[in-house]
Amino acid sequence: MALFKKRTVGKPGEWYYCLEHKKVEEGPDCPAKNRFGPYGSREEASRAMETARERNLEWETDPKWHDAPKTDQHPD
Repeated sequence: MALFKKRTVGKPGEWYYCLEHKKVEEGPDCPAKNRFGPYGSREEASRAMETARERNLEWETDPKWHDAPKTDQHPD
């Protein structure tokens, strides 16, 4: 008996953005490794890539997420 059951049917109202097919799907039709979500609406899922770009930019420019620059240390 399998320890974990594969969930093939999504719940109504769960929206995902499939990275492989580049489309919005209701319920998880594709494997988790190929999708973003769940989102509360089709609209939110359709903006998944834009949301990811915005969040990446925020993280890249947030000084709390960057360590101090390392000094170049050469062995003598």
